[in-house]
Amino acid sequence: MLDLTSPSIHFSGVSPAQSSLSGLLVVLPLAAPLLVSVTALFVRAGRLLAVRASIVAAAVILGSGVAAAVVNVRGEVASIGSTLRIDALSAVMLIVIGAVGLIATTASVDFLRGEISGGHTTDRRVRAYSVLLPAFLAAMVLAVVANNLGLLWAAIEATTIVTAFLVGHHRSRGAVEATWKYLIICSVGIALAYLGTVLVHYAARHAGLAESEALDWTALAAGAAQLDPDVMRVAFALLVLGFGAKAGMAPLHSWLPDAHSQAPAPVSALMSGVLLPVAVYALLRYRVIAAPSLGEHQVRLLLLIVALGSLALAASLIIAQSDYKRLLAYSSIEHMSLVVIGVAIGTPLAVAALLLHIVGHGLGKAVLFCSAGRILATEGSTSIRSVRGLLGRRPALAAVFAAGIAALLGLPPFSLFASEVGLARAGTSAGLGWVIAAAMALVAIIFVAITVHVAPMLLGRVAAGQPVDRSAAALSPLVLGLVVLAVLGMVAWPLDQLLQSASLIGGAR
Repeated sequence: MLDLTSPSIHFSGVSPAQSSLSGLLVVLPLAAPLLVSVTALFVRAGRLLAVRASIVAAAVILGSGVAAAVVNVRGEVASIGSTLRIDALSAVMLIVIGAVGLIATTASVDFLRGEISGGHTTDRRVRAYSVLLPAFLAAMVLAVVANNLGLLWAAIEATTIVTAFLVGHHRSRGAVEATWKYLIICSVGIALAYLGTVLVHYAARHAGLAESEALDWTALAAGAAQLDPDVMRVAFALLVLGFGAKAGMAPLHSWLPDAHSQAPAPVSALMSGVLLPVAVYALLRYRVIAAPSLGEHQVRLLLLIVALGSLALAASLIIAQSDYKRLLAYSSIEHMSLVVIGVAIGTPLAVAALLLHIVGHGLGKAVLFCSAGRILATEGSTSIRSVRGLLGRRPALAAVFAAGIAALLGLPPFSLFASEVGLARAGTSAGLGWVIAAAMALVAIIFVAITVHVAPMLLGRVAAGQPVDRSAAALSPLVLGLVVLAVLGMVAWPLDQLLQSASLIGGAR
């Protein structure tokens, strides 16, 4: 298992040397989903062909992330000029986007096939879905490979536009309301983030950086100590609120449960497993710039207030929840709060732990939302009270859902257990034991609440004579996701060197 219990991590510095294949590594994960999206827009082939092609695009993203990880471990950084760059931190996020994307795109084929056979959709909606899904992947890839902070902001804004149409896929009254709520709240958040980006540009120019470097992350990170602390204080607060809204953090969190409850299950998997972490990734990039200017104390205080407030809110709402898709949505707020606590701590150990948590949460939520979509398709309701005795009636589906819940709750051998231990160790080592104590108390409350909600869904009585569905063929990608989660929780390979390298980029120096 990756040693996240060590109070420090040592890794040889990453050389900025560029390999001859660096341009290809950057272009491929962007071009593959964009090509699928554009083709689906103009070519009227089989209704599900473009969605199947999205599976290939997700595989390309995953393969590119793995290749970039190998390049980074060798001491090289793939880049195209100063605009697009894949360092170890970006490589981790590419791997998450690709892995979660593989599960979500595979599930999308079954989802749309069921919608078509049941007469619940139209050719126009299927075509829109097939265009928007790979565009969503492309926007997230652009966000994590952008070295220019203006481009990072634009990519995250693009995810808002694309996902708004995906959330409203069913065109029901609830879906339309959720879409508008998502658009309005996230637009407010992204506007705040835009103001923060403008102020960072202002501070950079007044610190003597050239116009071409004023939003260049590499240049800003090198000269962060020269940035005006008064300007950066306002900028960082706006950025935390803005990108925090996209990550589901309080006080601009209320879009998240509505969007997840109305969106197709594969879209919810992508939004929870990847989109939220991409917003936190932006905060981690800005932390590297803000901390030398403002000091560790101010940066930590702001992030901890947001994270602990969001965690407490998630705990209170999970206790009173009656809808299992909304339950999973509020659980996303819980886990993003833990990740933001890791960002607040900011040490290399904390960054390695939060990145492992992002990987584990992404895979776990992909499994859970896709299996929740299958539960909805078979049971016809998202009400917790309406679903009983799944283990007796649908043992394969129930077993996958139960294992996903176990992973989500941080039980061993799944990787979320290792990452939570790592976060706890990092916080204690940084003198933030009170934060870890408060967070773990809230996590314990959430653990009990989710267990109480889910146990009757799995173990309730089954009426005599009810048919038993043991089919498991379509669950193979979800089972594979769970296996990867368990492996990452038990062995250091293959992520240990990559996480250690990334921790030195995002961690406090």
